[in-house]
Amino acid sequence: MNKQISNNSLLVPSDFIIIGGGGDLSLRKIMPALFWIFLDNQINKESRIIICLRQKSNIEEYSSKLLPYCKEAIENKTINKKKWSEFKSLIQIVVLDVVSGEGLNNLSLLVNNKCNLKRPCIFYLSIASSLIGDACNVIKKGSLNFPQSRLVIEKPIGHNKSSAIIINKKLYDIFEEHQIYRIDHYLGKETVQNLMALRFANTFFENQWDNKNIDNVQITVAETIGVEDRIGYYNEYGAIKDMLQNHLLQLICLVAMEPPSYFDVDQVRDEKLRVLKALKPLKETEIQIGQYQGYESELGKRSNTETFVSLEVCIENWRWAGVPFYIRTGKKMPSRASEIVITFKKKPHDIFSKLKENQAEDLPNRLIIRVQPQEGLKLQLISKAPGAGEIKFFPSELNLSFSDSFSYRLPDAYERLLMDVVMGNQTLFMRSDEVLAAWDYIDPIVKMVKNNPPELYVPGTSGPKDNILLHNGHVWIDPKDDLK
Repeated sequence: MNKQISNNSLLVPSDFIIIGGGGDLSLRKIMPALFWIFLDNQINKESRIIICLRQKSNIEEYSSKLLPYCKEAIENKTINKKKWSEFKSLIQIVVLDVVSGEGLNNLSLLVNNKCNLKRPCIFYLSIASSLIGDACNVIKKGSLNFPQSRLVIEKPIGHNKSSAIIINKKLYDIFEEHQIYRIDHYLGKETVQNLMALRFANTFFENQWDNKNIDNVQITVAETIGVEDRIGYYNEYGAIKDMLQNHLLQLICLVAMEPPSYFDVDQVRDEKLRVLKALKPLKETEIQIGQYQGYESELGKRSNTETFVSLEVCIENWRWAGVPFYIRTGKKMPSRASEIVITFKKKPHDIFSKLKENQAEDLPNRLIIRVQPQEGLKLQLISKAPGAGEIKFFPSELNLSFSDSFSYRLPDAYERLLMDVVMGNQTLFMRSDEVLAAWDYIDPIVKMVKNNPPELYVPGTSGPKDNILLHNGHVWIDPKDDLK
């Protein structure tokens, strides 16, 4: 039965200042998210969206570029021109060059015009990490670092631990930790958040959540597309730095973390940090890298950049000792899906071993947590087939598809995270010590594979032939097209 649950709440009047507002991230993700929030009557009409561009533009030119990315919202809400015009009226454009500082006076005058109202000033740095220091200097020079100012920065934070330390130092020169929001949009997804509720609000899962009951954990983040127009950035970072260092490690943390004493931002972050510090250093035999055929043609030169990585992660603590976490991510794979598969151990004794036609009965129980698309949960069980006579077994499933269970549209990750920034909730954002602990694990991996050419794989396949799980008698559980 569908249930209508409304979480709509009007946010306080705020200034959203997007530095790099004409870039791909702003047009594809940030601005459409703000438009959805506006359509849900959660953005106060006294709020402002200040778009900082390097080149002169006007509202009509900018909105014409934005409109295609808001098409889904417009069609879903069947809005009229008035609603779009109301949203456009919140937008103001400022020309700003963060390197030279040109245009800073205009931005300062615009922001300071309402700073006496103590409204949240949210600076979203939709720019390359190499420009973060310049952007922070501009904010400081313009005296825009008010007590109510908040800074949102995108991953990756640096390209290794030493560069991340430098970036964090630049942030701390201007802001305090409670003002800094290091965003990982995976943490804003409905199912990722529901993972904590699944574990800590239900006794029957948490009681089974350890090495006595779980055989292995698999986490897959697969994309059907290639690197496309991100090829310059991607060739510098690769799958390890782009995906493993943040998205995948954060998913491991949420699966493996201990229950916090209570649901508090620093309590949750402390438990995630403990997982990162418990990660066992990787051996060469525990990682495999690949590159899809045609990547070098797209790039126009030879490259050892990996577009696929899989590895066996071990967590050295009492709860998870001996349980392998198999992690993989790749481009140009058969389906687009992010999925966590918890495989439970088989029963200690089979009372049905003497029955004939018992083929399906040996399948293990699995909990499948689908992060995207078709967010939801699936529990795979063994049931008796209907009918009289000899007992026969077949695999069955308990399925919770969020789109089927709730009659309203689930908010996008960026919508939820932007609302959290306005409300001052840092629970789903990374603390600086989390970022550095992640690089502690990743830097040796990058060094390990640096001179190893990746294995080529055919686009549309699941990557190179596996040589990691096979040693442990396991196989990858490939994501299905949906949870239905």
